[in-house]
Amino acid sequence: MGESKMDVGGNGGGLIVVNNKQRAMLPNKSRGEFVRNQRKDSEGFSESPDLEFEYADTDRWSAELSELYSYTEGPEFILNRKCFEEEFRSHVSDNKWTELDPAQRRAHAMRLLDGLEVIAREKRLKVARAILYMAQGTFAECGSEAEVQHWMRYNIFLLLDVGTFTALVELLNMEIDNSAACSSAVRKPAISLADSTDLRVLLNIMYLMVETIQQEDLADPPEWRATRETFKTEMGSPLYNNEPISVMLFGMVTKFCSGHAPHFPMKKVLLLLWKSILFTLGGFEQLQNIKVRKREELHLPPLPEDSIRVIRSMRAASPPASASDLIEQQQKRARREHKSLIKQDNLDAFNEKDPYKSDDPREDEDDNDDNDTSMDTEPFPLERDEVMPPPIPHPPSERVNFPKGLPWAPKVREKDIENFLESSRSKFIGYTLGNDTDTVVGLPRPIHESIRTLKQHKYISIAEIQMAKEEDFQKTPLSGGEEDVEMSSTELLYQGILPSLPQYMIALLKILLAAAPTSKAKTDSINILADVLPEEMPTTVLQSMKLGVDVNRHKEIIVKAISAILLLLLKHFKLNHIYQFEYMAQHLVFANCIPLILKFFNQNIMSYITAKNSISVLDFPHCVVHELPELTAESLEAGDNNQFCWRNLFSCINLLRILNKLTKWKHSRTMMLVVFKSAPILKRALKVKQAMMQLYVLKLLKVQTKYLGRQWRKSNMKTMSAIYQKVRHRLNDDWAYGNADLDARPWDFQAEECALRANIERFNSRRYDKNQSNPDFLPVDNCLQSVLGQRVDLPDDFQMNYDLWLEREVFSKPISWEELLQ
Repeated sequence: MGESKMDVGGNGGGLIVVNNKQRAMLPNKSRGEFVRNQRKDSEGFSESPDLEFEYADTDRWSAELSELYSYTEGPEFILNRKCFEEEFRSHVSDNKWTELDPAQRRAHAMRLLDGLEVIAREKRLKVARAILYMAQGTFAECGSEAEVQHWMRYNIFLLLDVGTFTALVELLNMEIDNSAACSSAVRKPAISLADSTDLRVLLNIMYLMVETIQQEDLADPPEWRATRETFKTEMGSPLYNNEPISVMLFGMVTKFCSGHAPHFPMKKVLLLLWKSILFTLGGFEQLQNIKVRKREELHLPPLPEDSIRVIRSMRAASPPASASDLIEQQQKRARREHKSLIKQDNLDAFNEKDPYKSDDPREDEDDNDDNDTSMDTEPFPLERDEVMPPPIPHPPSERVNFPKGLPWAPKVREKDIENFLESSRSKFIGYTLGNDTDTVVGLPRPIHESIRTLKQHKYISIAEIQMAKEEDFQKTPLSGGEEDVEMSSTELLYQGILPSLPQYMIALLKILLAAAPTSKAKTDSINILADVLPEEMPTTVLQSMKLGVDVNRHKEIIVKAISAILLLLLKHFKLNHIYQFEYMAQHLVFANCIPLILKFFNQNIMSYITAKNSISVLDFPHCVVHELPELTAESLEAGDNNQFCWRNLFSCINLLRILNKLTKWKHSRTMMLVVFKSAPILKRALKVKQAMMQLYVLKLLKVQTKYLGRQWRKSNMKTMSAIYQKVRHRLNDDWAYGNADLDARPWDFQAEECALRANIERFNSRRYDKNQSNPDFLPVDNCLQSVLGQRVDLPDDFQMNYDLWLEREVFSKPISWEELLQ
């Protein structure tokens, strides 16, 4: 793929740049740079256990809180406490915060809020630190992490109730527009933690408020629940600066990427942006509920299954064999006497020795079924076609019970039925009927049955209805009437980001590229480490190792936040209106998102998922409640005992889902996967034994299988079998046999994107560009007096040369009054 060729949005790279001072601060080989628990790609993974990972909107609450802070920010916890206690002692006697009655706590919160109004920056920062200490749960008075979390919830609901969030937004706006800080940061040779102190304190409080308030608890009093709903509505509405809070944060991202504000703490901005979108628009459960509701409103049949539950119940498949495993299998085979045909009982006996045989008893029950699709019947991946032919997906008959082992109900599009009927008519009768899917005169009975089966599994998506409606609006702008647009949080957010959406996408991808572990440093790239590097460079090996862990963790959290932001926006826009989704997706494609994600996966993905870039004793709230043990190089090297890193596996799944969203039903983008040689990269990702991740990898392999050639399919029968077993079937999709697709003519690729772009522009212009209404459809004024009475502003140069114009256009031209009067 070419490391140096990667570019986001055509504006140079987005990679990290460090100067000499910062380079000295980063750990190098001699300072103990280390990558823990790495395995080489050539090692076999057949013995690796399934990863006990449950995909969700977010990680555990404590993990999400701890990821807000870099380890270099550790000393600031004590500083926040000191600022709070100074304020507290000056107004309250010797009582502890936890011992005050609610009225006294509220009065003190109001006092602190008034303190944010002072002009002096140092005083304001002290008060902000005191408020941050409250949001952190007044931890000095707590004895356990659970107690800290209890007081966090109490204090944050109190702070929200007295109006702290609005004040913080105003202060944040002031800091964003602080040109002195921006110009000072631009001139500095090395930006460190100290340059973003004010911004970090404000963003910390805002993040803790959003993250805590969105956590629902059954024990919450009714007023807290009402507060949560109100806050959610306010955050999604254009109340702050006439735009939703997310739009303001997007503005910070683009300002940072343009180089005008290199001191912005980008990790915190992205985390707050992610949680704001998640809170205001909703997570994956809410998305499923919205989808069900919208289908009901459009009178569409219910979904065939709940995709979240199906994916959670899936088990991981054994990964495809590595080269060493294949050689070993071939040596074993050479020692055996093979006959041209193997009886079924011999095959079963051989299967017992198959190193990739699944342990699932359900699959053992399936061995005698005609429609067996389990991967167990695969003795040696390279030679499967010599033993038994690959399974052919038979369309189900009248009953809607699906063969055992297939998790998804098959789907068929209206277009697929039309294509099938057209080809059948031209073959048997010699004429076609266009879009008629009901007339079956003259077609043989088996074709009738096929059509009945296809129609039984026909799936009409919300997107198809939306596109048809949009086509009607474009065709009949006058008789179509006014469109009833629901002003949901998603709609308000789209309207907010629409004018600058391409710049926002480029900025996010630039930062993603800079944070990717496969990136190499470039001179013209952005520095994403401004909010992790300390002022003083590390002086010992231990400090250097700690900073190395901190920098890697910082990058992982940025990747996690960006992948979640992009996926949530794509999914919500797709449900809200298909052309909103297509607009965002097209700009991601134009900004090189597809090669960027493939570049991200072009690494040892197992070592990325098992990386241990965290120091659990330094995580909040553990570090403020317990005595810190002495850190040693050995304890840092050992890391924690987790089987995998939750955030890295979450990021990988999100990026694969984004890639699926961008390429689904788009032949030009599918060909990009082929051109960028994604198959070996994706196949390596199958080594991760996690069902959800494997499902999205297999989907990406399925769409390009027909373009990879017969030899690839023959050599990857285990992968083909996994696709058949785990990915939804489209009944007349010939993905496995490489037949040319009607829609996949190479000369149509450019036209496909251009047609899509034209549709998107027409949609945006019709719905959002009120000034550009078509003049042909404006009402005509037929009254002579009112037309002549209209005031027309003439340009200055015309007024200066008015005499010349009269002479040339009026006096010197003969006028036939008779013709004019007729």
